[in-house]
Amino acid sequence: MTNTYYVYILASKRNGTLYIGVTNNLERGLYEHKNNLAEGFTSRYNVHNLIYYESANDINAALQREKQLKRWTRKWKIDLIEKENPDWCDLSSDWFPVQQE
Repeated sequence: MTNTYYVYILASKRNGTLYIGVTNNLERGLYEHKNNLAEGFTSRYNVHNLIYYESANDINAALQREKQLKRWTRKWKIDLIEKENPDWCDLSSDWFPVQQE
């Protein structure tokens, strides 16, 4: 059985605050971020939109890529995002029921 790991970038809004993380369950991780189930950076700065992700079959490769992206300049990160997702759409917008405020 092959596991899949995801390196992902969340944003508060277009050109807003960015967060880079890694998980073995992207849907669960996004649910937790969107519902502020873990206190921390993403809940404090309202960083909930999945704007980029990539997968790897090896946890070490995923962790290495996460560290690489975190070292990148902001411009490089924005260029990567806009190459794949030029409109900064929330790629997880239809994964969960709409939350009532």
